[in-house]
Amino acid sequence: MLAVKLLCVQKRAMALLTTALAAVAALTAAPAPTSKSCPPLRVMTYNIRLALESDGPNRWEARRDQFIGQIRLMHPAILGMQEVVAAQKADLERGLPDYRFLGVARDDGRSAGEFSSLAIDRAAFRVQSSGTFWLSPTPSVPSMGWDAAYRRIATWAHLVRRSDGRRILALNTHLDNEGKQARLEGAREILGWLQAHRTPGEATVMTGDFNSEPGSPPYQALTSSALGLRDSRTISRSPPVGPEGTFNDFDPLPKQSQRIDYVLVGPRLQVKDYAVLSWHGEGGRTASDHFPVVADIDACEGSR
Repeated sequence: MLAVKLLCVQKRAMALLTTALAAVAALTAAPAPTSKSCPPLRVMTYNIRLALESDGPNRWEARRDQFIGQIRLMHPAILGMQEVVAAQKADLERGLPDYRFLGVARDDGRSAGEFSSLAIDRAAFRVQSSGTFWLSPTPSVPSMGWDAAYRRIATWAHLVRRSDGRRILALNTHLDNEGKQARLEGAREILGWLQAHRTPGEATVMTGDFNSEPGSPPYQALTSSALGLRDSRTISRSPPVGPEGTFNDFDPLPKQSQRIDYVLVGPRLQVKDYAVLSWHGEGGRTASDHFPVVADIDACEGSR
């Protein structure tokens, strides 16, 4: 019986390794530009799991180098992160000097509580303007909305691509984990903000942990609005790589996993490749309790 169980574990591990190698082979090298004037754009979302000593062997200090190494390897131009606390942000800034980190913490609008950080590759983009708003009826001040368990925020940035002047409006968020109404109203508030602040010809990219699965009211609100946001997984020209689920609870081989992390894109952006990177390090440790989501996007003339 023990031998059978070990064989099953080995088979699962080999399947995961095959998936991870396929993802890395498909995505680690920057894809070739479709034209000189339209280089591809790599976007990544990653809930990093806040630093908690109670996580024991999965505490931030034990997985920090693994996490930073994954970002260096994938080198996204736009990276949305959730659950970042100040000490983690400092580690990331030291470990990833090629990036500019945007956004404030949700509890006081400065450094207390979690950030929903945007990290922007300095070589790829110039940051025209950026900021943070709260998902509540009073979005300009630290506040909690509806039935939310925590203050929730969205961090945004108007970006100009250095290679060709293309303009991108990027937004990153983390919807509430408890309040159903808060998730839906937060999604609606984000849509209203994007509609009010997107300029003509500006492409739209949204990243985040929505704490919502496909088909849920927040997901439906975000992907069926007049703004035309679409789920990068469902429109990828290449078959999606990796598992469908993105939450792993620090299990490298989760038997059940919800898909709650997303990269959404505007209506004229084309997604070339999509992957959930279900990789792990020595001893089977994952770098977070979520897998990262990566999308390679064609951001061409006339996209928005």
